[in-house]
Amino acid sequence: MKILYAVQATGNGHISRAMELLPYLQNYGTVDIFLSGSNSNLTLNANVAYRSKGLSLFYSGNGGLHYRKIATDNAPLRILKEIKQLPVEKYDLVINDFECITALACAYKKVKSVQFGHQASFMSTATPRPAQKNIMGEWVLKNYARAQKYIGLHFESYDDFILPPVIKKEIWGAYPTNQQYITVYLLSYADAVLYQHFSQLKDCCFQIFSKEVKQITTKGNCTFIPVDKKAFNKSLINCYGIITGAGFETPAEALHLNKKILAIPVKGQYEQACNAAALQRFGVKVIKGIDQHFTAVFNDWVYNNQQQTVVFKKDTQSIVSSMMQMATYNENLPMFGVENLAW
Repeated sequence: MKILYAVQATGNGHISRAMELLPYLQNYGTVDIFLSGSNSNLTLNANVAYRSKGLSLFYSGNGGLHYRKIATDNAPLRILKEIKQLPVEKYDLVINDFECITALACAYKKVKSVQFGHQASFMSTATPRPAQKNIMGEWVLKNYARAQKYIGLHFESYDDFILPPVIKKEIWGAYPTNQQYITVYLLSYADAVLYQHFSQLKDCCFQIFSKEVKQITTKGNCTFIPVDKKAFNKSLINCYGIITGAGFETPAEALHLNKKILAIPVKGQYEQACNAAALQRFGVKVIKGIDQHFTAVFNDWVYNNQQQTVVFKKDTQSIVSSMMQMATYNENLPMFGVENLAW
């Protein structure tokens, strides 16, 4: 079987998941990768057959999106050319991890595809949303990377086509400890903003993962660490708790390790608002941002917040096996006809 696996590289979560899935996916055939996006901090350790700048998200440095950079960096003519040139028709199975160009290429050439990943779970109305839905956000989740079949990943099985999170093998088999520091993974904030607030919490030590520093740098109670898979795994396994965005992979791994989570959704990113609603069901503390009240919020989280224990029962090999069976044989999945895919 020839498989095309389209991976979005607008952040680190998709790449991290792809590195974990790929060895098991290769048991089913030859896998070519289409990597799309330009602002991840991790390298995909695999042979990439097709590469694109794709449609990328950029951050303001103060917890939100940089809309002007998003608009100017995404060139419509380049994207149209790539849609026409991407040879999706050569493959027996196209797996799409919420990647727009591949979805449009499949629609243009009338090739069936499977959307597999966290965003696919939002095809179900049972998947948690915030109290106030965002119409544009809902449209993006359901139309950005349309496919014929959808196989989702989420914290819980809210529907029959939703599988558990993919947990890296280093995390899955880890024995967590508590070395009395807080891991911080907030790439939408600038280092200076984080240091301004965390340096005031002198009774705590912070390991802050940064896209700005090139080497480990310590200032008072704050240690800034370049984004690195191995270093992050070690930090997460041995921390007291983690302060992070409301993405999917990092909170899932923290839940698996039974680490306390303080989640700060990226402003304007609707998917993170949805994830935050799901995390709150487990007792995870969610706040809107870091401001002048952060010290009080932090202390309340550390000393008072109670969080449930979550158990994920499927390892990566089992998830890939279930996904391939659903993608190849199961017709009872959320579907769109090929004739309805063209935008």
